[in-house]
Amino acid sequence: MAKSRVSTAEIINDDSKGILADWLTELSAAGQDTRIDQAEVRRQATELLKVMAKAVGEGLDVDGPAWQAVREHLESISRSRAIRGLSSQETATFVLSLKRPLFRRLQKLTAEDPDALSRETWVITEFIDKLALHTVNTFQKAREDVISRQQEEMLELSTPVVKLWDGVLALPMIGTLDSARTQVVMESLLQRIIETGSEIAIIDITGVPTVDTLVAQHLLKTVTAIRLMGADCIISGIRPQIAQTIVHLGVELQGVTTKATLADALALALKRSGLTVTKIKTA
Repeated sequence: MAKSRVSTAEIINDDSKGILADWLTELSAAGQDTRIDQAEVRRQATELLKVMAKAVGEGLDVDGPAWQAVREHLESISRSRAIRGLSSQETATFVLSLKRPLFRRLQKLTAEDPDALSRETWVITEFIDKLALHTVNTFQKAREDVISRQQEEMLELSTPVVKLWDGVLALPMIGTLDSARTQVVMESLLQRIIETGSEIAIIDITGVPTVDTLVAQHLLKTVTAIRLMGADCIISGIRPQIAQTIVHLGVELQGVTTKATLADALALALKRSGLTVTKIKTA
């Protein structure tokens, strides 16, 4: 990268306070989201200029070790904004808004040297764009982590293990049963079986819209895991349409106890536990 008589390092180090003031003005004009206050924006911008001023003295290779502190600061900013729900565009604008304050000072210092202006404009554009790209990449990864965590939490919430009776657990399923959810179902049920010492687990699939070969295989895996823990399993919610589908698919549920409703499954579970439910006669 060609060097000019006026360097970006000199521009940043010679007027950091002025650059900060202009930068904050640019950010304000861009319309910052209300989910992040101006005091925090100022703190983030001040710290970024501080670590950047130190890094530019070692060169403008933003991927090099001298820029580690700058990258880490941008990563922290990206993660905090991703968690708050800000967009990637708003996050990138935070960095890209620094271009204009730097260009203004460069124009003044190279007013009589068009070649230097051209060279250093490209230098500033290149390294600011790289920093913005790094910021967006970190933001996207942080957003993916947030979404993944939320999906895991939703899976856990959508697979509640309910204790119906002493020794009897129930897991009402709602929605599609895929590999990831099957794993959560297994872990939740097996853990509750251990905690409660239950001998019977009921999986109710009334809320499962369709049962295909894959779903049936997932159910069989869950039943097998439960049996390996020394408990028995009953599948309830086998509606006529689902029963026909299973038959047409040729899925073998041999050895698996099934019932049409959760009430029927509970009655069977109580019977296997040596209990009966009777109606109290009123006077």
